[in-house]
Amino acid sequence: MSSPAGETVVFPTCLVEQLRPELAGACDALVAAADGIDPRTAHGGACCGQPAWNAGFTAATRRVAGATLRALRRTNGPIVVPSGSCATMMQRHWPDVFAGTSHEAEARAVAGRVVELATYLDARSPHEPVPPAATTVTVHDSCHGLRELGVKAQPRRLLAERGVEVVESEGAERCCGFGGTFCVKFPAVSVAMADDRLDEWTASGVQTVVGGDLSCLVHLEGRARRRSLPLRFRHLAEVLRSSGDPSVDP
Repeated sequence: MSSPAGETVVFPTCLVEQLRPELAGACDALVAAADGIDPRTAHGGACCGQPAWNAGFTAATRRVAGATLRALRRTNGPIVVPSGSCATMMQRHWPDVFAGTSHEAEARAVAGRVVELATYLDARSPHEPVPPAATTVTVHDSCHGLRELGVKAQPRRLLAERGVEVVESEGAERCCGFGGTFCVKFPAVSVAMADDRLDEWTASGVQTVVGGDLSCLVHLEGRARRRSLPLRFRHLAEVLRSSGDPSVDP
C-alpha cells in the first residue's frame, strides 16, 4: 500500500530501532512540527546495506538493502533519515548497488527522495536563534554526514534556535573510530581514535556531546563508560525534542 502524495516518511534506521527506539519518536515529532502534519514511519525495511557494501559484498548488499527498498518504494514524498551514514548510503550509493538490475530505476527514484534529518529540519526552520541559556554542548561531526552530505552548519543552527550554545572543539571533524566493520577489523586503532576524541572533550570540560549518527554516539559512549568518563552523548533529535536540554529525555 502506498502512502498519500505529499507525505513525509521517516526511516528510523535499524540501529535506532534496535538500540534506541525512542529516538524514532523524537524524529517523528520534530518532522511533524516542521511540516504541520504527522509523518509516516517506514515499516518493513531492514538495514540500508552499508556494512556489506563497505566490505565489498555487492550481492549481500542487494539482499539486505532490497527489503528496505521494497518498503520505501511504496511511499511518496521526502524520506527523512536520522543518520548521515545511512542517508549517504541510500542517497549516494544505492544507484550503484542496484545498477544493472531490475531495481535500478526505483533505487534511483528512492535515493533522490532521501534527506538527512538535520538538513531537512534546517531547510524548514525560521532561523530565529534565542538567547543562549546555561546549556552548552559540543558537536561531533560524523564523517559521512560531513564529507558526503555537507552536514555541518545545520545542526548548529538548530541548536542555537533552542538556546543551546555550541562549544567548538578543535577535532570536531575527526573520525570517532567506529566506521562500521572497521571497529571490528581494527579494534586497537578504533579505540585509539575514540580516545583521541574523548581526551579532547574531557580536557575542555564539556559534559555533553551531540551528534547526528547514533552509531558514532554509541561507539563513543561505550568507550567513555569503559573509562568511567563523565560524558553524556545525545542524538541531535533528542536534544531538539527536549527543548534544548540535553539532560532531559525527549
